Amino acid sequence: MRRILLAAALLMAAGGAAGLDLQGHRGARGLLPENTLPGFARALAIGVTTLELDTAITRDGVVVVSHDATLNPDITRGPGGAWITRNDHAIHALSWQELQAYDVGRIRPQTVYAQRFPTQQPVDGARIPRLSEVFDLARRAGNSSVRFNIETKISPEQPRLTASPAVFARTLIGLIRSEKLESRVTIQSFDWRTLQLVQREAPGIATVYLSAQQPWLDNIRAHDVSSPWTAGFHVGNYGGSVARMVKAAGGAVWSPHFGDLIREQLREAHQLGLKVVVWTVNDDADIARMIDWGVDGIISDYPDRLRRLAAERGLALPPATPLTP
Repeated sequence: MRRILLAAALLMAAGGAAGLDLQGHRGARGLLPENTLPGFARALAIGVTTLELDTAITRDGVVVVSHDATLNPDITRGPGGAWITRNDHAIHALSWQELQAYDVGRIRPQTVYAQRFPTQQPVDGARIPRLSEVFDLARRAGNSSVRFNIETKISPEQPRLTASPAVFARTLIGLIRSEKLESRVTIQSFDWRTLQLVQREAPGIATVYLSAQQPWLDNIRAHDVSSPWTAGFHVGNYGGSVARMVKAAGGAVWSPHFGDLIREQLREAHQLGLKVVVWTVNDDADIARMIDWGVDGIISDYPDRLRRLAAERGLALPPATPLTP
């Protein structure tokens, strides 16, 4: 009975209030620089249920917000203002103070990234923030209900670039506990090893199992005998069902790439008691289809589009909490 009650509590925590979970991807990447305080502030001003973000850990143990384990040349300028040209500057090899020398407030022109997000407005001088600063930002906005969907950016195929799964997960858990935010946080990952540790050592924090079966990213590896990403679980042992695999792993939420999901899989996941949060959905037609299918949450680079389409369907909306000067 206690296990059933805990599972129910985690599902409620993972989903927040009743209704669609509107998640701003990396803050509001389509509008302002990704994973920066200005981007998160814009998402809060638009009104989202959840701030979705990625984390890394510096050499001196500071949890910072970054999608990449290394500094990304597409968005990073060095101390002299020039674009960095190498992608081997591991964040884990830099101290927090050293990291602050880099500017991530603008997309490098003529890159594929720039072509994907031509309307993103630059914020020169933006730095990679500490995760604690994102928590403080929400407090300063007076938003005591917004949730934080925090990804551990770690890869079993590049172990030297980051802390180990155990150190990464424990450092993140420690910060969340110190901030007393266990009930407002989910920890997500493509590397399910970190999620297994969270479930053992911090059962009050809900876990989100990310999956992708795309040519450019595939952590499920259905056609291989095993996957280094999925902590010893393999979809072949569950009749090809990723939802059943997530359930067996102890997850409360399954977060597939929206292009992988079909309605029958969504129904199966709901029958198993899982919530389904799809990523990363940007086109109006795709957002509308996911809403109409009945997914529990949507992660989008354009939370303004997501909120507009949810409003058009009469769904409950989270509060908009702009920061006041």
